[in-house]
Amino acid sequence: MTIKAKPILKDRFWIVENDGERIGTLSWNDERYMFSNSAETCFFDNKLQIKKKFGVDIEWSIVGDSAEKSLPKDFTVHGYPTSVAAYNSMYDVKRKLPLFTKSEKSKSLYCAGYYIIRFEKGWVKSFCPKLITIERYENRGPFKSELERRQELSRVNN
Repeated sequence: MTIKAKPILKDRFWIVENDGERIGTLSWNDERYMFSNSAETCFFDNKLQIKKKFGVDIEWSIVGDSAEKSLPKDFTVHGYPTSVAAYNSMYDVKRKLPLFTKSEKSKSLYCAGYYIIRFEKGWVKSFCPKLITIERYENRGPFKSELERRQELSRVNN
């Protein structure tokens, strides 16, 4: 039995496989690990507890060993930072928004950069929000840095 954890998001999310067959997912939320599949969800404080659960060492692949090689490495769209490698980047000239999708076949558009969005409870910070959110709510942005966004947020709150 060979248990492998293949990274999807570096140090955050893995696909867990047993002899090449997917058996679940594993995620890390800055406090503990969560293993999940169709039968159960388990929480672990460290990798040793995960090893005890499966009874064998887990082989942790390094990002870049598998599908990561085919991803674009650019984490900006038209000069604005993004949360992930961007596919299908475009610029909406009318609304002045740098747009992208998170995968080749995705139809969900995201706006690159930092924003502040006004919801019912007030103005909130956002990084790479969905285009639909920007269309539905009053917003300011895009900003190229957190500092610019913070300055605008304190301006609108005064």
